[in-house]
Amino acid sequence: MSTAYIQACTNGRLHDAREASVSPLNRGFLYGDAIYEVWRTYQGTLFAWMEHWRRLEQSAAALGMTLPLAPEPMLGEIKRTVAAYRTATQDKGELYIRLQITRGGGAIGLDTALADASDYVLLVQPNKEHPPEKFRAGLNLSLTTQLRRNPADALNPAWKTGNYLNNILCLREARARGADEAVILNQAGEVTEVAVSNIGFVRGDEVLTPPLSAGLLAGITRGLLIDEIAPAAGIKLREATIRPEDFKGLDECFLLSTTKDVTPVRSIDASVFKLGEGTVTLKLKAAFADYVRGYIAKHPELRVG
Repeated sequence: MSTAYIQACTNGRLHDAREASVSPLNRGFLYGDAIYEVWRTYQGTLFAWMEHWRRLEQSAAALGMTLPLAPEPMLGEIKRTVAAYRTATQDKGELYIRLQITRGGGAIGLDTALADASDYVLLVQPNKEHPPEKFRAGLNLSLTTQLRRNPADALNPAWKTGNYLNNILCLREARARGADEAVILNQAGEVTEVAVSNIGFVRGDEVLTPPLSAGLLAGITRGLLIDEIAPAAGIKLREATIRPEDFKGLDECFLLSTTKDVTPVRSIDASVFKLGEGTVTLKLKAAFADYVRGYIAKHPELRVG
């Protein structure tokens, strides 16, 4: 069977993801009233399990939503879903694992009191890396001009919810110009992040990344780099406000995400950055790989297959 197959598990029922599994009255479908997290595997091990779970709990608390399962039983469901995927596809590669939780179904209406009970859907598919040639060439980004990041006091980007229209429309604008990703500014004209990743820059030997106060998702990879990986590797890393006019004075640029960790950026519109051997970006990526190896050794219980 093709690796295009996606294995699903809806409230404990295993099935092909192409099969219907939630009611049209589900609030995630009707209103985007949902939260989610994505994990990936390294050598078959679920990476940063509890870091993602804690962020899921924070998103649930922000929306006043109840999680349907505790971490241990949910980990069991993930292992069961991965096993079903492996059996169905015979694929032995690294995996993308998405957990989406909605407030449930019920009568049509915005009032959350109409919801019956929260439910979940797990999705398992291959983790998609950038092709080697794309990684070497670096990504090309474009600054969005039609939309800004939704402000934290309206719909906080720190909540990982089922509402991604802001990201979708910003990415659509950038893709229309031939870019790989969209750099999104906040209402004050400061860089926040891109549509599906955090962003970082290098000036000299120092790494800079926009502060959470600019309005962005507290990425797990970003947090690990700030708190543990960069300090252990002797790399200076700090939060700093970045504006588009600063691009010309920055040497390197990279993206940070769970599924692709550290990815070099070649350009943001007319601003071009350094790539390749000897860059701080590749030093960061190597330090991240070292951290992953240590994590795998410490967490045999997170081997999901």
